[in-house]
Amino acid sequence: MTDKIVVFVTVGSSQEAGALARSLVEKRLAACVSLLPGVASWYWWEDKVTEDQEVLLMMKTSRDKFAALEKEVLRLHSYAVPEVIALQIVEGSKNYLAWMEDSLKDVDG
Repeated sequence: MTDKIVVFVTVGSSQEAGALARSLVEKRLAACVSLLPGVASWYWWEDKVTEDQEVLLMMKTSRDKFAALEKEVLRLHSYAVPEVIALQIVEGSKNYLAWMEDSLKDVDG
C-alpha cells in the first residue's frame, strides 16, 4: 500500500481543464494531471437526468495533499458541485512512485 492517490475531477471544457491542471501542478498539489476529453456523463441534476460532454482530469498525488488539492479545485471550478473523488494507488512502479514523491515536494521544503 502506498500513500499515493489518483483524484478524478470532471469539467465542462478543455480550457477549464488546462487551467486547473496547470495550477495544480505548478502548486505541487499534483505530480501529473492527465486530461481525457470527450467523456460523456449522465447524471441527476435539479431533478432531471442530464447528459454532458466533459473533460476528465486524472490527477496523481498523495493523500496528504488531498485537502489542499480539493480546496484549489473548488476555488477554480465552474460547477456548483464538482466531482472530486480519490482512489488509492495500491502498488506502482518504484521509479514512478519516487518521481511522484519528488514532484510533490514543496519548492522551499
